[in-house]
Amino acid sequence: MEFRLLGFGNLNNFRILTFIILLVVHIMALSGNVLVITLVAAKKSLHCPMYFFLSQLSLSEILFTTDIVPNMLRLVLQGGGKVSVSQCILQFYLSGVPTIAQCLLLAVMSFDRHVAICRPLHYAIIMTFTHQIQMVTVCWLLSFFLSLVVYVFLRKLRFCYHNTIDHFFCDIAPLIKLSCSDTSSLELVAALLAYPIILSPFLFIVASYISILQTVLKIPSGIGKQKAFSTCSSHLTSVCLYYGTLSSIYIFPLKEKFINANKGLTLLYALVTPLFNPLVYSLRNKDIRDAIYSFGQISQLSKS
Repeated sequence: MEFRLLGFGNLNNFRILTFIILLVVHIMALSGNVLVITLVAAKKSLHCPMYFFLSQLSLSEILFTTDIVPNMLRLVLQGGGKVSVSQCILQFYLSGVPTIAQCLLLAVMSFDRHVAICRPLHYAIIMTFTHQIQMVTVCWLLSFFLSLVVYVFLRKLRFCYHNTIDHFFCDIAPLIKLSCSDTSSLELVAALLAYPIILSPFLFIVASYISILQTVLKIPSGIGKQKAFSTCSSHLTSVCLYYGTLSSIYIFPLKEKFINANKGLTLLYALVTPLFNPLVYSLRNKDIRDAIYSFGQISQLSKS
């Protein structure tokens, strides 16, 4: 009826220090993503497709890290802990929704950059607010539906013997391993969904940037090329970090003897990536930096 999550094991004297470090990073990640959403909603200068999609990406980061990190912090303090089977499966579902959404949103953002650079005269016609809402809605609906399919199959599993999961959250691999049911149908469904969900958006992003690169190379001026590349650099950085960790966890998972390395990659994916994206977009994007500066000035004036 319940699983025992080992978390990071017995950290001994480093337990409190680890808890504080993880908590600080978690708060910074949440604050950064909430700030991005607030700025995009409040500043008219940020009312454009790229920043609207960025706000949705931040929302998916908030949902994912909120699902994973609080329980992880509890496990750090307690040196492990118990969770019911239903809660464990629900946690996987709630983490799956924003994970799929991020893959799809990154693909949508690459489409936005492709239209802006390769078809600038048609940009206003193609990327209308109605089309933005439609694309984002499709991303979230697909995320909820595809995660629900796996959730339904997981709910049918029975668990009879071992109940120990050497991880800090409920992932699909240990659940399949611990089940005493026939998991062949679940494994087939998970494989049929996981590879297209992760690889299809990635291949679409690669194709988009190949087209962007071909267009940029035709720009005669060096300043024009630099400006075009600068609009894509933040998104490319996020794609590399996101797909690098995600593929290591799900597409090319490490063997069981490297479980600690797998935990490290998952920790990077759950904590560092949500913190990294707001930093990348704020540090490398002039519009975001200006919005933060003006937002800070307004806050100071309101206090005085």
